[in-house]
Amino acid sequence: MVFWNRPVHESALLIAAICLNFSAGSAAGSQSPQAQAGQQPSSQTPAAARSVGTIKSISGNAITLTTDTGGDVTVQVQDATKLVRIAPGQKDLKEATPIQLADVQPGDRILVRSKLAEDGKSVLAVSVIAMKKADIAEKQSRDSEEWQRHGFSGLVNSVDAAGGTISVTLPATGEKKSVAVHLSKDTILRRYASDSVKFDDAKPAPLDQIKPGDQLRARGTRSSDGSELTADEIVSGTFRNLAGTISALDASAGTIIVQDLVSKKSITVRITAESQLRKLPAPMAQRIGMHLKGTSTEGQPSAPTPRGAGSTANAEQTAKPSGPPSGGSESGGSGGIGRPGGGGTADLQQMINRMPAATLADLQKGDAVMVVATEGGANGVSTVVTLLCGVEPILEASPKSNSSTILSPWSLNSGGGGEAATP
Repeated sequence: MVFWNRPVHESALLIAAICLNFSAGSAAGSQSPQAQAGQQPSSQTPAAARSVGTIKSISGNAITLTTDTGGDVTVQVQDATKLVRIAPGQKDLKEATPIQLADVQPGDRILVRSKLAEDGKSVLAVSVIAMKKADIAEKQSRDSEEWQRHGFSGLVNSVDAAGGTISVTLPATGEKKSVAVHLSKDTILRRYASDSVKFDDAKPAPLDQIKPGDQLRARGTRSSDGSELTADEIVSGTFRNLAGTISALDASAGTIIVQDLVSKKSITVRITAESQLRKLPAPMAQRIGMHLKGTSTEGQPSAPTPRGAGSTANAEQTAKPSGPPSGGSESGGSGGIGRPGGGGTADLQQMINRMPAATLADLQKGDAVMVVATEGGANGVSTVVTLLCGVEPILEASPKSNSSTILSPWSLNSGGGGEAATP
């Protein structure tokens, strides 16, 4: 679930939901929370604070918690502290299981309600709600499989807010196909932050924030012909699609300047640890280029197939997924969302995901690249989500090729976001 680097951290969303339920059922929940340990409350009596994060270490009755907002907090567990465990997806504390401090381990996710200790540096836990690391990983695996089996991604063509329907065009090197995505009152809508490649940063957002040209990933129940989908979950975002040549690199700053073939402008993009870089092998790039030209050679399909011979399709899988999966069941059958019989968008995207990883050091001035990047932050510099190099034959065949033709931002989160996902 760019959704779309491990999808929102699934546990963060689940614990946030628990936090809301907990607040609703607790008088202390109405007090003003302090965002950081050590932040002085506005009154003499310390207000209740809430911290969500991952346990870094445990020593005696002290938990070192790495919070989702950054930094570590020391949490002192008292005899009166109430500790309970919930399962991922569980939203009612009535079903929580009482536990002891010895039952939590580093790597577990916890929500702590606390007050500032007298030393001003640590917090005294009033209650701790925990999720086991293994349980979270298991749920992420199930969610990833769900996105793979019942999800697809594409570009928003139009939005019918009144009818609750979004028309999405599947990216492909050949014939385009649209899918009508229908929303219900139970559909979960999330949207990526303007300068983040993390599904963790995707926030709940209303339908009116989705607009034509956005990248969208959805999962749900498909019609028999694949032309419609009733969505259980949708993740969307505005991303930049660039295709051109590298005119400059700054390894120390982690930036490259791309001379975009369409706008003719020089655009600076930043590469981070979350960015996915792949190098397209020459044979595959040539086949895609021939397909764009509408030609093929004997025994050489104009569009790549996922089960073709050679090491290309069997290259080592990418690193551990961290977001919603890319691809999905877009091909491979008449009921698929892509073209029947294989060779659809999902197959192509999955092949790209299997390509050997590249690094900034592998890039050189003059290299042709296709890039999916974030919309950009306040400084105007976009963050690379996916960068594909080795695309010279593609750009030669179609100089105005948009990276959305063969890429989607979800490829980084191949695993809902993806990562995402987790989208």
